[in-house]
Amino acid sequence: MQSSAVFLIEFGCLILGLGLLGRFAGRFRFSPIPLYLLAGLAFGEGGLLPLGASEDFVAVGAEIGVILLLLMLGLEYTATDLVSHLRTHYPAGLVDAVLNALPGAVLALLLGWGPVAAVVLAGVTWVSSSGVIAKILGDLGRLGNRETPAVLSILVLEDLSMAVYLPIVTALLAGVSLAAGGVTLAIAVGVLTLVLVLAVRFGRLVSRFVSSDDPEKLLLVVLGVTLVVAGVAQQLQVSAAVGAFLVGIALSGEVAEGATSLLAPLRDLFAAVFFVFFGLHTDPASIPPVLLPALALAAVTTATKIATGYWAALRAGIGPRGRWRAGGTLVARGEFSIVIAGLAVTSGIEPSLGPLATAYVLILVLLGPLTARWTEPLATRLTGRSRRHGAPVPPGAHEVLDDQDTVGRT
Repeated sequence: MQSSAVFLIEFGCLILGLGLLGRFAGRFRFSPIPLYLLAGLAFGEGGLLPLGASEDFVAVGAEIGVILLLLMLGLEYTATDLVSHLRTHYPAGLVDAVLNALPGAVLALLLGWGPVAAVVLAGVTWVSSSGVIAKILGDLGRLGNRETPAVLSILVLEDLSMAVYLPIVTALLAGVSLAAGGVTLAIAVGVLTLVLVLAVRFGRLVSRFVSSDDPEKLLLVVLGVTLVVAGVAQQLQVSAAVGAFLVGIALSGEVAEGATSLLAPLRDLFAAVFFVFFGLHTDPASIPPVLLPALALAAVTTATKIATGYWAALRAGIGPRGRWRAGGTLVARGEFSIVIAGLAVTSGIEPSLGPLATAYVLILVLLGPLTARWTEPLATRLTGRSRRHGAPVPPGAHEVLDDQDTVGRT
């Protein structure tokens, strides 16, 4: 009885604290993710007030948080949209993967962490935060900008790539053989392809089966199906997160819209618990030794993300100012980076990887809104200064810039 009371007090204080932190972040219009990570550091081992009775429950809540994050991400896309983006924008996705995964892999190898940690850190530095970037675009009023489709295309391709990448990481961390890893990857690719085909051809039938006019029944069915599929996926070593993502893709239309509105509060609650849980497993004293590598990695991958967005917007025919805006918008890292690092922390492959990932995400989730706002003005000022000092101006350059960067609402 006493332990039950302690659990309720601990968990209640944790949720209350997260609510206050979220309100504080909302008032100043920035992502609450860094505050949730800091809360986890404060309540974890080596923190100010370590949790005791409620830590096991927080662990379960964190796992549900990852599943809901990926489910909601899948609900944002239709299978037709994913196939279209894959066909049209795959070159930008390849450039994004090479430029941004390579720095993480190289740093892990330079630090002597081994090839498995290199694959993990490559994923941490590769994937931008869809949630943070969507908020940034909305706050800055850029949802209708010409460069925004190029930004969203990269995010879509990154999210789709995770359906293949996460099973690979899961297999590597589990220490399975090359043959078993190949089977796991084949299963993941096969399931992904099957879901896309079924969703394109029979999406209405799937949605009709799940659909219900009663919000309660719709919530229970969608949540139940997601947890079952996530559990089966985890049993197959494919990753529970990928299973949830595929369920989201399979649902479309009114069912997807209804499920999104019903699940959003649950997603926000358990996602916050997930970020706290990751912080709980990171000793604050372990961050200062990796702060310098994290800063260096953040600087390099800020430049590579800006280059990625610039190239993708250039390929889409966007003018110079829009290219710089696209690049600056992509800098923020967040939920996926922590999901990937969390897998490594749970497996215990490298003690310093968790603290490095925490510091890295904290830096870029705070820097991301600043680069989104200031990359284009700074680049415009610098290029304008170079022109005033005698650099040649291509014929018609100003006309292209003004024409391509016109903001239009969709």
